[in-house]
Amino acid sequence: MSIILALLVFSVLIVVHEGGHFLAAKRAGIRVDEFAVGMGPALWQFKKGETVYSLRAFPLGGYNRIAGMEGPETSDPRGFNRQPLFKRMGVIAAGSGMNFLLAVVLFILTYMVLGVPADYNIIGRVEPGKPAAAAGLQPGDRGLAINNISVDSWTQMVELINSHPETEISLLIERQGQREEVTVTTIKDPQSGVGLIGIGPSWERQGFWRSIIMGFRQSIAITVLIIVSLVQMVTGQVPADVVGPVGIVQLVGEAATFGLANLLIFTAVLSVNLGLINLLPIPALDGSRLVFLSIEGIRGRPIEPEKENFIHLIGFALLFGLLIIITYQDIMRILG
Repeated sequence: MSIILALLVFSVLIVVHEGGHFLAAKRAGIRVDEFAVGMGPALWQFKKGETVYSLRAFPLGGYNRIAGMEGPETSDPRGFNRQPLFKRMGVIAAGSGMNFLLAVVLFILTYMVLGVPADYNIIGRVEPGKPAAAAGLQPGDRGLAINNISVDSWTQMVELINSHPETEISLLIERQGQREEVTVTTIKDPQSGVGLIGIGPSWERQGFWRSIIMGFRQSIAITVLIIVSLVQMVTGQVPADVVGPVGIVQLVGEAATFGLANLLIFTAVLSVNLGLINLLPIPALDGSRLVFLSIEGIRGRPIEPEKENFIHLIGFALLFGLLIIITYQDIMRILG
């Protein structure tokens, strides 16, 4: 199930990214020969106008075939290579732009339809097979005290539980007007080392306008956080902690176990990541194409296609090698 969900998430992110290039090209009047969802042989396709729309056999994202963008130059006046500089830059940047927009939409939908974690001292979710479920805790139970320390918010409950890894703790709860004391032995989170019992907060839906404001704020905050983290990793302030496809499959599965809201939020964070990474000035990524276009604007003429394609090829090879290394590290991390 984790693999299926991860493939679905990957496909949505890539199709949205390619959809950004597609819509921007259409808007600019550039000829688009094909817009494909998936990879491999075509299962179904139709042609509308000059563009072939196809559904491919393998659900691994999608792609565009924009005239004059890849391969040999075209003499078609509506080809990508024949367009003004600002139009070409707009088409390239639109992919990441759509990823940022998707993140905003996912945050808004989550806040408006599913809600946000409320800071109430009420248990909203009990994970099966975890200590809380074994002790008989139920959704709707109100936590009044932990180890005789009064609590009146979810934050306080979590802090007290987290501070007692692999320890027997006493919870005073209120259920349907009746008070009851429950003993639970916490487990230790292998990554953070904090104590856990397997409970989640209640969720509270937000209004339409508040959801929009919160969606934009959260997207901006995530973007800033990722940029700061990248700068810190490049400058050596923090260790380079990245995951590849295997690690993301595991994280998607973990997010899904906490419910649809967490999966949507994680997908939004991945979408911002994809948008930002594609804007990095690394050969074979959109960011490097924007760099080449900027150089063209400064010098007044484009770099020779053969040289640019060679640089992109080298960049692709390096990225592929890096992906292999990261995948190996992901597998070793999962195996412990």
